[in-house]
Amino acid sequence: MKARSLALLGTLLLPGCGPTAPPLEVGLVDIPAGVVRYQLPGAAAPVEEHVDGFTIMRRQVSQAEYKACVVAEACQVLDGRASEAAASDLPAVGLSWIDASAYSTWLSQRSGERYRLPRYGEWVLAAGSAYEEDEPIIDDPRDPSRRWLAEYEREARRGVPSVELMRFGAHGQSSSGLLDVAGNVWEWTDSCFGQPAGALPGDGFCGIRVAAGRHPSGLSDFVRDPVGGACSTGVPPSHLGLRLVREP
Repeated sequence: MKARSLALLGTLLLPGCGPTAPPLEVGLVDIPAGVVRYQLPGAAAPVEEHVDGFTIMRRQVSQAEYKACVVAEACQVLDGRASEAAASDLPAVGLSWIDASAYSTWLSQRSGERYRLPRYGEWVLAAGSAYEEDEPIIDDPRDPSRRWLAEYEREARRGVPSVELMRFGAHGQSSSGLLDVAGNVWEWTDSCFGQPAGALPGDGFCGIRVAAGRHPSGLSDFVRDPVGGACSTGVPPSHLGLRLVREP
């Protein structure tokens, strides 16, 4: 898997349009095609999906990078954070899927490249060794309660991750070269919760998206704070952020 760097903010910000702190370089990692296997909460069985090769950000979008979009009036101010200093070495969190999509649109327009949210299968492939596949849960048509109990036991075994934000790299690097994939910041994907594997975004209306992290979570697309009881399935993520795929 190839990694390369792109001075993202340095090429995007015009004088007077954003933070003056030196930007961090955004690494881009080339992920070769592969096959992934996963099971979303509520799914009757695991799926196997072939994923074409793509390029993805090595780290999550930073607070400073998101703030540049806010200053340009292309992104919404985050709840209660209008006056906060925007760090260039901390991930932007408290983002809804709508916020993440607005940022990808703005970044595409300003950079001349096309950025988008990854699909869940792409995220799993990019996560590499950081993705730990759970044992599959298969429906028993004679006793549906067995599935419910199995899912409950799985969720009970998962510890609640810390809410403390850490600098990029603090949660380690996966075998594919991505930073902080399985940390305490879940990342929005463009996959619709309940769609078949490999279905493309826009194949139909979707109000619940998959947030990817230590485990997949189904969340309404306007949710910014999953800990406040908004998570539709399983243990809620600590934070919601984003990492984007760059199209050729």
